Amino acid sequence: MSLYDDAVLVLKGYEGQPELRQAYLDHLAAHPDGMWKACHAGHITASALVIDPEHGRVLLTLHRKLRMWLQMGGHCEPGDATLREAALREAAEESGIAGLTPLPGGPVRLDRHPIPAPCHWHFDVQYAVLAPPGAVHEISDESLDLRWYAYDEVAAVADESVVRLLDATRARL
Repeated sequence: MSLYDDAVLVLKGYEGQPELRQAYLDHLAAHPDGMWKACHAGHITASALVIDPEHGRVLLTLHRKLRMWLQMGGHCEPGDATLREAALREAAEESGIAGLTPLPGGPVRLDRHPIPAPCHWHFDVQYAVLAPPGAVHEISDESLDLRWYAYDEVAAVADESVVRLLDATRARL
């Protein structure tokens, strides 16, 4: 099964946000290359919120280009077999944490947001991953900083999309 096929199956099985979910499916139907950064009409991305429920905190990255505190994530790559694997790969690469475990149940949220030209949209499929006990993070080249934030601190540093992702993740926990 291709990554495109996996994305269609994941989105068809996702029960939340029906209008946005349909926009993702319509985008993929109109753009067979819609999984890849080269699709200038927009493309699917995969992200993951790294969470430590035992200590009531999440790990956020200060994104090097955007200069915003965000969850880990980014573009799908040809070696990714599934969206979940892409999100897990991005989370591990950007956090430096080995042994991350995806929260069961598939994606937690969808978030479509505009990005600068030449591309126009990121159709982000958002997962949550659990950090193992004693996880030690390491800053990657894509980050200016990595920091653990208590749940109640996130709204003060991150935008609404991250807050909505945290709320949906906590509801699933």
